[in-house]
Amino acid sequence: MAQSPSVAASSRSIVLIAFVLVIAALYLGRQIFIPLALAFIFSFLLSPAVIFLERIRFGRIPSVLTVLILSFALVGTVSWAVATQFVAIMDELPSYKANLDLKIRTLHTSRNATLSKASATVQELDKELSAVPAELSAERSQSRETQATRALRPIPVQMAAPPSSLLEDLREMLGPLAAPAETAAMAVIFTLFVLVKRGDIRNRAIRLAGRGRLNLMTQAFDDAAKRLSRYLLLQFLVNAGCGLLFGFALHFLGVPHALLWGVFAAVLRFVPYVGPLIAVALPVMMALAVFPGWHQAGLALGIFFVLELTIANFVEPLVYGAHTGISSLAILVAAVFWAMLWGPVGLILSTPLTVCLIVLGRHVPQLNFLEVILGDEPVLLPQQCFYQRLLASDPEEARTIADAQLRENSLESLYGLVILPALKLAEQDRGDNRIDDTQLEFVLQTVKELIEDLGEQCAEEIPDSTGKLLKTELVKTRIACIAAASGADALVATMLAQVLCQAGYDARTLGQGFLENATGASRDDYNMVAVSSISPFAVGQARSVCKALRAAFPGVRVVMGMWSFECEAARQRLGPACSGSVVNNLAEALAQIRQFVEPVPVAGTFEESDNRQDIPV
Repeated sequence: MAQSPSVAASSRSIVLIAFVLVIAALYLGRQIFIPLALAFIFSFLLSPAVIFLERIRFGRIPSVLTVLILSFALVGTVSWAVATQFVAIMDELPSYKANLDLKIRTLHTSRNATLSKASATVQELDKELSAVPAELSAERSQSRETQATRALRPIPVQMAAPPSSLLEDLREMLGPLAAPAETAAMAVIFTLFVLVKRGDIRNRAIRLAGRGRLNLMTQAFDDAAKRLSRYLLLQFLVNAGCGLLFGFALHFLGVPHALLWGVFAAVLRFVPYVGPLIAVALPVMMALAVFPGWHQAGLALGIFFVLELTIANFVEPLVYGAHTGISSLAILVAAVFWAMLWGPVGLILSTPLTVCLIVLGRHVPQLNFLEVILGDEPVLLPQQCFYQRLLASDPEEARTIADAQLRENSLESLYGLVILPALKLAEQDRGDNRIDDTQLEFVLQTVKELIEDLGEQCAEEIPDSTGKLLKTELVKTRIACIAAASGADALVATMLAQVLCQAGYDARTLGQGFLENATGASRDDYNMVAVSSISPFAVGQARSVCKALRAAFPGVRVVMGMWSFECEAARQRLGPACSGSVVNNLAEALAQIRQFVEPVPVAGTFEESDNRQDIPV
């Protein structure tokens, strides 16, 4: 029963409100959700190692603790080294000013406004940096004077402040690093519990999404967890390998702090599109600041782009497969969305989180819309795309879809898998009054023009052994393809005739006049007759045509193409007199005809039949 408009509007309002509430919760609760998301990502990365230790009877908790200690010890060591090098760069910045100023002056040949502004900015920075020591010395002398004057003044008595807590002392000591440290600590704790309780979490997810399909959802979740773990692990290894190679290259070029730039390259590759550009810009700027010439900066830029192109075009397709499962637009939108919600951490986690959402949408029926929105799989089948463009009055794109299918498949596949199903959709919409007469006429006329063009192509000459082109005429196998009714039935009859001609048969599309003059026709004119009926409401017409053929040509085999029915249902509706050879697709029709007759090709000229008629629309 169809929903009333008020119920449908209420459902859409509820979905919209729920969507807004989820976004608000993600933003307001980011201090909890960010470490929780990191924990799930880390658990997918580390679960293969934990499972391996469990298989060698290491125990779950010892396995989790061992993997966590080793992993975060490695991360902590690299982070400490990176922080040390970053502090060293801050200390060395004043020494790079002269080299940068020299490079700016070399580019200052035309004295344009942009470069002059850059030079002025550098000079102002120089003055400010040189003024810092003088200001510090003045502040120190002033502090000595104030200390001397304070010694002569009476000391005011103040009430003792309450003792601060250990957490407050740690925050004050860490300063701006306090928030990232808290997030990292919470992520470690969450990761520990997720890895230890992963079986319980999996069972709860299956209970929520299964709803009576326990076996199916168990297999789906196990498969999804394995695929997701493999993808995230491979992505981590590929990015880490890229950063390692780039760091080694910078080290051999002599660029300072190569470890820092390698780590930046590995981390920023998680950021779609702009991440690699930022990763190469930083070391190139360092090379420009350190070296007097442009050679090292150009080499660093060239090495990175060669490495990036190699990984993107050869390594990642080989490792990940043909595609990652995320559409390009979804990657961009997800990066902007998560960056607005969670800042830089959300930008880095945007791709892994999007992969997780797609996997959930693929295996949880309630979240299937996520796969449709974010995935790169086509959401419409080729026949649906073809029919949709016809409904949109866009014959050019419909022809493009047909041409693309024809380049990859045969004419039989194009007709049987794209155009025939599209005509079935049109007939279903006509029966349900979802398409008006103008739209239906446009669809049929466009398909008629298309199959006429394709018919001219398939009737082109066939090369013989000498390389010359000859037509094919089959004198011993003649097949008549007639339509039970006009319109779509006639179009399918023409398509069937073209497929049969391409297969080597002398097939002709005949109109209703063939039946009207059947009594005067010779029984030997045709070896077989194929009847085409695509409309689900034209069973009576198909039955009448079949009976007329049986009466006029008792010895001729009749193949009933009931394209909108299952074969058994079509046999029951046609009755015993016409249920001998019933097919519902072009491939079955061709196979059925091949069982009855075999073509005998004779080189010659293919003459058009006088009975061939234009396709009525």
